[in-house]
Amino acid sequence: MKIQINTDKNIEGHERLEAYFSGELEKGLARFEEKITRIEVHFGDENGEKFSVNDKKCVIEVRTAKLQPVTVTEHSDTLEKAFSGALAKAKKSLTTTFEKMKAY
Repeated sequence: MKIQINTDKNIEGHERLEAYFSGELEKGLARFEEKITRIEVHFGDENGEKFSVNDKKCVIEVRTAKLQPVTVTEHSDTLEKAFSGALAKAKKSLTTTFEKMKAY
């Protein structure tokens, strides 16, 4: 499973940030790792230097073998909260998708 983390021009993307979020993704989606081929994470700050409530955005796109990608988005006041919310949505969506496949 390949993990790619992208940030917009308003967020400083450094190795520590990438290592932390990659590790969290690997732990959080470990039970699906055989089915996942690639994960892309996009972080953004929609208002730049101006302060605003819930202006941090995290989009997680999970690509699975032979299926359409699963994409989730979460907004929050910090990157960590936005990531955590998006990861929870991704887990729920993947669980639902793979449980439906078992049913047929």
